[in-house]
Amino acid sequence: MRLPIVFILATAVVSVGCGGSQSHPKAAADAPPVAVHTIAVQTQDWPDSYEATGTVRARTSAVMASKVMAYVHRVAVDVGDRVKEDQELITLDAQDLDANLRRAEAGESEIRSSIPEADNAIAGAKANLDLAQSTFKRMDELAAKKSISSQELDEASARLKGAQAAYDMARARRTQLESKMAQSAQEIRAAGIMRDYTRLTAPFSGVVTAKSVEPGTLAAPGAPLLTIEREGTYRLEASVDESMLPLVKSGQAVDVTLDALNQHCTARVAEIVPAVDSASRAYIVKIDLPALANLRSGLFGRALFPQGAHKVVAIPAVAVIARGQLQSVFVVEGGIAHNRIVTIGKRRPDALEVLSGLTEGEAIVTPAAAGLADGARVEVRQ
Repeated sequence: MRLPIVFILATAVVSVGCGGSQSHPKAAADAPPVAVHTIAVQTQDWPDSYEATGTVRARTSAVMASKVMAYVHRVAVDVGDRVKEDQELITLDAQDLDANLRRAEAGESEIRSSIPEADNAIAGAKANLDLAQSTFKRMDELAAKKSISSQELDEASARLKGAQAAYDMARARRTQLESKMAQSAQEIRAAGIMRDYTRLTAPFSGVVTAKSVEPGTLAAPGAPLLTIEREGTYRLEASVDESMLPLVKSGQAVDVTLDALNQHCTARVAEIVPAVDSASRAYIVKIDLPALANLRSGLFGRALFPQGAHKVVAIPAVAVIARGQLQSVFVVEGGIAHNRIVTIGKRRPDALEVLSGLTEGEAIVTPAAAGLADGARVEVRQ
């Protein structure tokens, strides 16, 4: 007697469940029609593109380093600070270089003080030379008249030669002093240049993006201390597969997307690095970016290089309803809206590519009406 009772209860449960599932379409059909707008699904020329990813870099950047080995005396900036051209950023200890400069200046002063003495020596030698010339001339005239002996004439000639040699020596000494003065001036200039190397100034206006120095640090020649980037001039350095080389041309317009800034812009290829990375089999394409707010080095970016076009089924993005991982649209057939699952491919700001679920000519609701249910009656309005 128990088996029939169980069978009757199961049948009742099944019949109630089936009746409940059929009540929704009927209720939707009995509801007043929903006013909607529709469009016919059409194929479009969908541009093909190759996507390359890369990193935003500053077009102009400078890594500042010292030319001399010295301890850092002062650092005037920090990371993120904006600097102006020729602004002093780092000061090094210049005691040794100042001493070298003072030594060179002292040497020049000593040489300069010797110049009057050399000039006096030249004047004295010239006076002796003039006297010796006059004396020799008179002796020569007297010798022609046999009024003096040959010995006296030889002595006058010797005195003339000695005076001439003394005069030439004095002039040579003066020339040496001039050469030493010129050499000393170059030594002072070199010492001044070396001392100026202790003041590191900004080569252009920009922002400090890296800092690896603090007061008291020993700065070695060539070791990076600061990095400065010129603001407002950035580029995307994208890695492009070597097989795509024929598609990329200098000056070509490309679409660039910066996800972190939610920005889309059109940029141009500025430079194609000819060397291909042997590990990644890719080369670097540098794309100049327009001025954008909050643009910084290190941001991730994507560049789309056009490759022609092909026919696809495309619909407006506002027609698609997203529920989790599923996308669907409402297709209108005979005044009834049917919810249909679709597979979305590539995306554009105004349209989506439909890979499956729709065929050309079908009417879909756009934009998707709020509260529209599967099986609901609709009234199409223009």
